[in-house]
Amino acid sequence: MAGKSGRTIAATPQTGLKQKLLSLEGALVIIFILINVFGRVLSPNYNLSNVMRESPRYLAEIFMLFGMGFILVLGDIDISVGSIVCLSATIGCLTSNAGLPMGLAILITLLTGLCCGMINGFIATRFTELPTMIVTLGTQIIFRGIAEVSLGSGGSASLKDYEGIGILRAKVGPIPLAFFLIIICAVIFVIVLSRTTFGRHLYAIGSSKTAAQYAGVEVQKIRFFCFTLIGFLAGICGLFILASTYGANTTTGQGFEMEVIAMCVFGGIATTGGKGNLVGAFIASLVIVCLRIALGQINMNTQLILVIIGAMLIISVLVPSFRQRFLTLKKK
Repeated sequence: MAGKSGRTIAATPQTGLKQKLLSLEGALVIIFILINVFGRVLSPNYNLSNVMRESPRYLAEIFMLFGMGFILVLGDIDISVGSIVCLSATIGCLTSNAGLPMGLAILITLLTGLCCGMINGFIATRFTELPTMIVTLGTQIIFRGIAEVSLGSGGSASLKDYEGIGILRAKVGPIPLAFFLIIICAVIFVIVLSRTTFGRHLYAIGSSKTAAQYAGVEVQKIRFFCFTLIGFLAGICGLFILASTYGANTTTGQGFEMEVIAMCVFGGIATTGGKGNLVGAFIASLVIVCLRIALGQINMNTQLILVIIGAMLIISVLVPSFRQRFLTLKKK
């Protein structure tokens, strides 16, 4: 029908194939397909079997993606998660080597991540005048420092009980157990963020903390919960890293925080808060994992791979800005 302005207004929203492909999620799916084609062309060894074999060391990071998505939607940030992974893996390894049952060592690993998250949440919510980047920068140094002191002069520790943690390395056919757990987490966290009152509160806080507080949202309790949650997820990541590498060292988890943030931003979650969804972020994480495996197949330098991922992150941030400028100029 025609509106007063003379423009034609569709009676129903357009949800055709073209609109889906032009959406961010659609574009990411296309990029995912192209990355896999590129990987196959680049290396004859790039196939499903090899990807599944190499994926566990990269999949562990995706657990933190969901918590980081919540944090970024809130308008906060946590750059201590890599250090939490390091400390969790270190404590888990040392407690197991001290003779504790592996089940108890696993529990202690998770509790270490949980406690680190609670510390971040406590400081961020009690001292609201401090930017969360500064808070987590401080705890990042502290947590990794504790791990380095615990590891001693050698700077590393090897897990003695390989069999006890073997279940975390289990596979269903060629597919690692971690992949199924990540899919379950993805479904739960996507539903929570997009379909629940809690998710709406996260977006409200990210849009305006003051307005959300006046609307009756318990801003600080929700922020504390989200920081605690991502700490726990970092503990899970540390556990799977421990299972994958059979040990921990001072570089465990180094750079994880930037990679997880890159996955979120590449997937469309705004660092300013209140925008984005976990569907795009999850697809983006698979894109980055497949890209890293493909480039690793040709023995590309690790630092160069990080440069490429960083360039992708910058482009993903710039594209919406250029698109908005183009639409503004088009309206004029």
